[in-house]
Amino acid sequence: MKYLILLPVIALALLFNSCSSKDEAKEMSSISKSSVEKVTAKLIKKYGDQSKVRIEKGVSQVAMFWTEKDGSSSDFEKYCEDNFVAKNEDLDLLFKKLQSNFEVLYGHYNKITLDLNRALHLDGDPIIAIDEQFGAYSPFAHLVEDFFNNKIAFNVLLNFPHYSLKEKTELGEKWSRKEWAFARVGDIFTSRVPAEISQNISDALTKAGTYIAEYNIFAGNLVDEKNATYFPKDMKLLTHWNLRDEIKSQYANADGLVRQKMIYQVMNRIIDQTIPSVVINSDKFQWDPFANKVFDNGKEVRASAEPNNRYKTLLSCFNAQRQADSYSPIYPTYIDRKFEEEFEIPIDKIEALFTELVSSGTAKKVGDLIKSRLGRDLQPWDIWYDGFKARSSMNQDLLTEQTQKKFPNPAAFQSDISTMLKNVGFDNEKSNFIASKIDVDPARGSGHAWGADMKSENAHLRTRIGKAGMNYKGYNIAVHEMGHNVEQTITLQYMDNWFMRGVPNTAFTETWAFIFQSRDLMLLGHKNNDENVKYMKALDNFWSAYEIMGVALLDQSVWKWLYEHKNATDDQLKKQVIRMAKEVWNKYYAPVFGVKDQSILAIYSHMIENPLYLSAYPLGHLIEYQIEQKLDGKNLADEMVRMLTQGKMIPEIWMKGAVGDGISVKASINAAEEALKYVK
Repeated sequence: MKYLILLPVIALALLFNSCSSKDEAKEMSSISKSSVEKVTAKLIKKYGDQSKVRIEKGVSQVAMFWTEKDGSSSDFEKYCEDNFVAKNEDLDLLFKKLQSNFEVLYGHYNKITLDLNRALHLDGDPIIAIDEQFGAYSPFAHLVEDFFNNKIAFNVLLNFPHYSLKEKTELGEKWSRKEWAFARVGDIFTSRVPAEISQNISDALTKAGTYIAEYNIFAGNLVDEKNATYFPKDMKLLTHWNLRDEIKSQYANADGLVRQKMIYQVMNRIIDQTIPSVVINSDKFQWDPFANKVFDNGKEVRASAEPNNRYKTLLSCFNAQRQADSYSPIYPTYIDRKFEEEFEIPIDKIEALFTELVSSGTAKKVGDLIKSRLGRDLQPWDIWYDGFKARSSMNQDLLTEQTQKKFPNPAAFQSDISTMLKNVGFDNEKSNFIASKIDVDPARGSGHAWGADMKSENAHLRTRIGKAGMNYKGYNIAVHEMGHNVEQTITLQYMDNWFMRGVPNTAFTETWAFIFQSRDLMLLGHKNNDENVKYMKALDNFWSAYEIMGVALLDQSVWKWLYEHKNATDDQLKKQVIRMAKEVWNKYYAPVFGVKDQSILAIYSHMIENPLYLSAYPLGHLIEYQIEQKLDGKNLADEMVRMLTQGKMIPEIWMKGAVGDGISVKASINAAEEALKYVK
């Protein structure tokens, strides 16, 4: 499954939604209230009440970011008087030019970032220092600063002011397409971040991404107390994705339990940082993760533990993001920027949604069903139980044999995209066009989907392919990424205006990735003849949401704690993450699993390299199920295009247009309860 959607989107969120320390922020607004009132009254008198709201909002937002270096109060007043656009036809012309120019800027900056990260993201030569330096460079870093200095940002704020989430919620259902597009222009400049701080953020995220991308465990070198191995010698598993997926794949194997237990112990060693440094991304030594002993050709050797690098990396990301706070008067913390501005769903509402599902009695019922299906007590790693999917009863080795033969290299997967799209209902023209806008590249890490930001460029599907070809787990992830790319292509290429491109937030692109991923076997030619297929899907969706909601709640709690303990050390952070992981487990999972004090929810790599992204997954599962119900009996392709071309409205309004209701856990809970009557 995919954690990274678009680094450029994240970079832009950082640049346009962030800023730094309070001492540095003293240079912010130099404009008095009386000056704002004076120029506002003057403009309203000149242009009338029909422009009143836009004048009031625009002038106040220009004043919010106007500093002494931008000019005096009289300069501010003159700027507003000279640059406010009142006539509709003139405003339309300004919008048209902004749309064209920002597509050029974002599109080329996106391509530069994509190309400069090739060495870090694609399989190939070893990474050296210069690769990380180029990868950390952000071509966006000076854009905001430059656009305030040359006053383009002020022109945008004055004529296309920013609307808060509350305002969008209250007004948005009555807005026209043009009004929505105008509002999205107003979302560009919500902070005035210095270039140095933007670069620091890019630096921290790039280093975090590299740390995770290189965090491989050589499973063939794992041994037990009898020096027995259980995995192929050349098996290399990236944390956490491949480790988790290996646990999932073992449910179909008779001896899978011992392998699951071993991988689970590896995960625990990563979380508490007792993992020996020498076994990370290295096949030189054998490692017994239970006794935590390292061997060199059967002889035990001394090996020191990883020195809290996991938590040092997380702390570096927090400290970089926090630098941005005081330059963002509208969204003064990264938590605000993530939920209020990027997700456009308040964190309190997200917490309430997640808590409603994970604390429901349905979770215990589904857990009991899994227990009976397994014929044993639940173990903590059964949060990843995969038995409701069609593939769970199929031999993974045979599936891998099929996918390796079919997809020996990236070019083979790319050549099949058009056919796969036809198989889910796209006509020839759309299938061929969308496929032509997606390039497939061999990934160094788990892979990701990286969209284009201008119509002349292609989206990129980065996926891991071994020397023998694409194994089934890799194929499953690649289909997930393809779902992202199809969404990214439709919401750019088929959108009526550039400012409305994309989806409401990352949860929605995860939704379409999940929808494609759930059809991976169908795309391989396997039919699911199970009469309970719809009930199995309901249970799978519920259990997937149940698992990842706890992880997301932990992620949110960690960031709240960091803001309350801004001077925390990496060791303090490690202890706190483990403590909170156990608290979440004990509250929502121990009653189902019958096992307390597990820290496994802290294994997710997103927590380290992709701050506060994790909430997108459970939201995606909820949205996915609501959309799947809407898709029932309809052509997937037609419905996908209809829903996606709504564009970047706020989530609640988008969902009402797509399925007739807002985001809710009730559909997933009710469907799981119904399924429990039929699935044994």
